[in-house]
Amino acid sequence: MNDDKIKGQWKQITGKLKEKWGKLTDDDLKVADGNREYLAGKLQEHYGIAKDEAEKQIKEFDRSL
Repeated sequence: MNDDKIKGQWKQITGKLKEKWGKLTDDDLKVADGNREYLAGKLQEHYGIAKDEAEKQIKEFDRSL
């Protein structure tokens, strides 16, 4: 899914994001508003993973949509 499509469907996607990454808060998702870099940063912060791993997980999640 491309970035424009993600931003357009962000509210529907946030529920799935919270299922996958339960440590993300509503505020995290509200601020992210479809921004992959911000989301990757929050995954790094909450889960203690490297940037490459966070980006990889986001890409895998994206493919599953």
